[in-house]
Amino acid sequence: MSHETRESGRHGAIADNGFRSPWWLRSGHAQTMWAGGLRRGPDVSLEREALPLQDGDHLQLFWGAPAQGPAVIVLHGLGGSAESPYVRGLLRELQTRGFQAVVMQFRGAGEHLNAGPRFFHAGAVEDVEATVSHVRQRLPGRRTAMVGFSMGGIMTLNWLGAAGGRAGLDAAITISTPLALAECADYLGSGFRRVYDRHLVRGLRQLVQRKLAQQALPVDPTALRRARSLREFDDRITGPLHGFRDAADYYSRCSPTRILGAIQVPTRIIHALDDPFIPASSLPSVRELSPEVRMEVSERGGHVGFVAGSGPARPHYWLDTAIAGRLESMLGSGNTSGTPDTRRPPDGGLLESAG
Repeated sequence: MSHETRESGRHGAIADNGFRSPWWLRSGHAQTMWAGGLRRGPDVSLEREALPLQDGDHLQLFWGAPAQGPAVIVLHGLGGSAESPYVRGLLRELQTRGFQAVVMQFRGAGEHLNAGPRFFHAGAVEDVEATVSHVRQRLPGRRTAMVGFSMGGIMTLNWLGAAGGRAGLDAAITISTPLALAECADYLGSGFRRVYDRHLVRGLRQLVQRKLAQQALPVDPTALRRARSLREFDDRITGPLHGFRDAADYYSRCSPTRILGAIQVPTRIIHALDDPFIPASSLPSVRELSPEVRMEVSERGGHVGFVAGSGPARPHYWLDTAIAGRLESMLGSGNTSGTPDTRRPPDGGLLESAG
């Protein structure tokens, strides 16, 4: 893509994101599998904080090294955590540029199970709200942005659309974000893409089994065993457990396409047309975007892939620098003064080393 589509004043824009795939990693499947299976994230020192929530549960926040620049809240994808290589890679780049990074780890993600019965889902905007409020309280006066990968991008956009003018963020970037959930679930469950579908469901099934070993849940064990696709899992487990009638109701109420026009925070949506999780037919038109939203699209890149570099021995993870560079443009340089982080979390939060 080499042009920009815009309807000035009324709608957002759709433009080229600038990514070009290398000769040795051309297909969307190759990009996705390399980034998801072969990448090794850098070592990044993080401190874990338990954030109490109003419903008696808690979230795990992972803070990067103290920095004086703007705050960046990072939301990982489905099956991911603060340990995911793409998260660690971005954290290192943000720290290098002076941003204060913090990862919001979803309920039930990672090593530390949450105490309550629910886990993460696409409409968990109250968890995003609690995290933003907490970061604002801990770092008053800081410019603040949010970066969401895949499922984290869905949650980011849903919260931005619901919050409207009270969002309290200065910028947002989402990557490889399913916007029409029903279409994406059906697409993922067909052809070779079923490999990804089954991989995600295995991880979700293991999560629920871990929680069942911890506490009783309103989950039918037979339905859990029989769920073979993401749609089946959402129909039998995710939807009913989180207050939705079924998968159709869940997808209808939590697809970001319905609220993209309500977003009032400068937002970039980075996407590749060969993403094996997201059919091109599900992408919004420019008329569905608010004036604050800019979709940045490339022909290639896969799902949370965007791997470049001169050869397999020297891969370059384009997303790390692309996201950080866009944040510098949207927020200003990270290497600026700001209210220092005292490392004393308010409201009873627990802070400890996480690596």
